[in-house]
Amino acid sequence: MNIKLVATDLDDTLLRDDLTLSERVIEAIRQAREQGVYVTFATGRMPASARLYAEQLGLDVPIITYNGAMIQEAISRKILYRKVIPVALAREVIGFLLREKVHFHMYREDRVFVQEMNEWSQAYGQKIRVTVEEADLMTILEEEKEGVEKIIAFGSPEELAGLRQKLCQKLPDKLHLTSSKPYFLEMNHQEVNKGNTLLTFAEGLGIKREEVMAIGDSLNDMEMIRCAGLGVAMANALQEVKDAADVVTASNEEDGVAKAIEEYVLLKHK
Repeated sequence: MNIKLVATDLDDTLLRDDLTLSERVIEAIRQAREQGVYVTFATGRMPASARLYAEQLGLDVPIITYNGAMIQEAISRKILYRKVIPVALAREVIGFLLREKVHFHMYREDRVFVQEMNEWSQAYGQKIRVTVEEADLMTILEEEKEGVEKIIAFGSPEELAGLRQKLCQKLPDKLHLTSSKPYFLEMNHQEVNKGNTLLTFAEGLGIKREEVMAIGDSLNDMEMIRCAGLGVAMANALQEVKDAADVVTASNEEDGVAKAIEEYVLLKHK
């Protein structure tokens, strides 16, 4: 297998639990790039929080963000691809979430908004180093012409399971629902997932599906792991993700991404 494109998730995959990059991971990515391999992120994060790691790695490349809703050049910030939840549908979703008294965020381009700040939003902003803006979300939508990239609801796994069921009943086949953490329910345009966007991204580079390696750990990584030529699950991944993957590497605390690159990318080019 001749891997020409590596797409890796960030949280619980490329990043250690303290949200840092290990030296081994940095070195593996450097070597892959020196050998002409294209390395990028495919993350649920917004561009602003993914950009920090692209800068650290010197990756001046387009990165896949918002679970595939946007491809943006990491350093220049030029948007190359965007598929949003349309305004009318976003109004429906947000009205529903407000009535359900669920805490949630709304994302538009490189900004994140919340109706009313609380401990969820404060912790979120501090963790991924972004500013969460408090605003009237319906007012923002009145001014928005296109739509929003993503909406995230926060809660316990039990609360979010009930919310997912209600959303599926109220808006059947209108949204793509997924999760990167047990306490997130992430909503995107119905056609958006990391797999679809990764294949579009690879095609634009002239790279075949079988030349793509995708690495991840959570439910929002399932589609790209299934569609890649080589789907890699972390040792700390959910069991469903491991079952969908071609191979399982070490955990994020044990340099799993570096090990996968060393075994399936670097050695194949020697």
